[in-house]
Amino acid sequence: MSIEVGSKYQGKVTGITNFGAFVELPGGATGLVHISEVADSYVKEINEFLSVGDEVTVKVMNVEKDGKIGLSIRKAKDQPKSPPSDRRPPRKSPKSKQRDQRPISFEDKMNRFLKDSEERLSSLKRNTESKRGGRNSKRG
Repeated sequence: MSIEVGSKYQGKVTGITNFGAFVELPGGATGLVHISEVADSYVKEINEFLSVGDEVTVKVMNVEKDGKIGLSIRKAKDQPKSPPSDRRPPRKSPKSKQRDQRPISFEDKMNRFLKDSEERLSSLKRNTESKRGGRNSKRG
């Protein structure tokens, strides 16, 4: 029996490590379910989700040239599609509100850039002069 990428199989957990679980597939082949592919939530301890001898449904993610088989339990589950009305529309940043009002001329953009850069440069100078003993620092 050949293992095909994208196929789902019923397998048995034969071993557990700190980085994943080995699952025996039909036909005797063994693949690895990486710890990140065990559940949809964060898995700190794999033994909380799986134990040796468990029957699991897995999806074949990849088959490497050297015969290693990458499996996923979380992608083998049929995910119900949530209707688009459940999702929030993306928030607009303050900059995007400005863009919606009117186009900004090159001169306006240049003036804003110069103002911002002068403010940043002056605060940078203020902070570095006080640390290294600039003009107005007190020496004891």
